[in-house]
Amino acid sequence: MTSIAALNAADRATFVAAIGFAFEHSRWIAEAAWERRPFADVDDLHTALADVVAGASREQQIALIAAHPDLAGRVAREGRLTPASRGEQAAAGLDRLTAEELARFDRANAAYRERFGFPFVICAREHGKASILGELERRAGNDRDAEIETALAEIAKIARLRLEDAVTA
Repeated sequence: MTSIAALNAADRATFVAAIGFAFEHSRWIAEAAWERRPFADVDDLHTALADVVAGASREQQIALIAAHPDLAGRVAREGRLTPASRGEQAAAGLDRLTAEELARFDRANAAYRERFGFPFVICAREHGKASILGELERRAGNDRDAEIETALAEIAKIARLRLEDAVTA
């Protein structure tokens, strides 16, 4: 863990190394937030990071969504998830799916990706496998703009929880 004080005193590389993982494969968010130091607390840090995402172009936002793996997908089965994603998916039970559940996830992930052009994103730590699958199937009916906004809100929740795990007062 690191402290807010240490992050405020850190050079850009150290800062990004400490919290760049909070947004999946998108260290550019921490890079940009570094310039907004000092941060009063984790809330202030998270707000700065979320503001970077909100101010990003639609293409950057979609790239952020696309940086996430399919839940219970091929990357997970091949053991290539980031440590944070691996832990989050395991906590939701996605590493213990039956063959039938896995097939249903594969079908739903493929349909979702085909419809929107990016993977389904949800804060897995707030759900179990059944509710994730239900949300995956339900949200496939959203329009693309609504789904982009929903995915970005879920990403903000994921990042917040990751920061809480990594940063102290």
